[in-house]
Amino acid sequence: MVGPEANSGGIARVQDTLTNLRIQDGAAPAPTGPLTLEDLYRQHRMRLVRLALLLVDEPATAEDVVQEAFTGLHRNWSNLRDAQAAVGYLRTAVVNGSRSVLRRRKTARDYTPPHVANARSAESLAMLTAEHQAVVAALSQLPPRQREVLVLRYYGDLSEAEIAEATGISKGTVKSTASRALDALQKIMAGR
Repeated sequence: MVGPEANSGGIARVQDTLTNLRIQDGAAPAPTGPLTLEDLYRQHRMRLVRLALLLVDEPATAEDVVQEAFTGLHRNWSNLRDAQAAVGYLRTAVVNGSRSVLRRRKTARDYTPPHVANARSAESLAMLTAEHQAVVAALSQLPPRQREVLVLRYYGDLSEAEIAEATGISKGTVKSTASRALDALQKIMAGR
């Protein structure tokens, strides 16, 4: 039986892992003049790729999702209010693109015999400690919405309102989903 101390320790490990990944990526520098699409790409691309990677768990697919988000931004560039709106647009596009990838994967699995999940790349594993690897592996076992909420909260460092906007769910749902996700993650990690 797992006591409350172990539960809070597991939750803290998840929070620490995703926070450490966010810190490693660093914050984007503040724009000094009119913001261009090139500036956004240079400043935010890697964070968005990491976000997508945490959601879809494949580097090449994560790159594709982010590239599609920037393509969509380019098409809608003239309709944006400001730079912050562009970053929000990109983040939402990455979350939605990741959802689409996961839906397509599920559909493909329904039509083919089940197979062993793809292993993470050596490069992505080399960047993580063993404990962090365990947390990321446990994240991949969560339902997509729970994974999204945790990644956006602890890796993306978004508020409940920002997560609600990026995922299209209510703030209350964000809060309850995060709570359920942390509980589920703790159970997964306790079973290891």
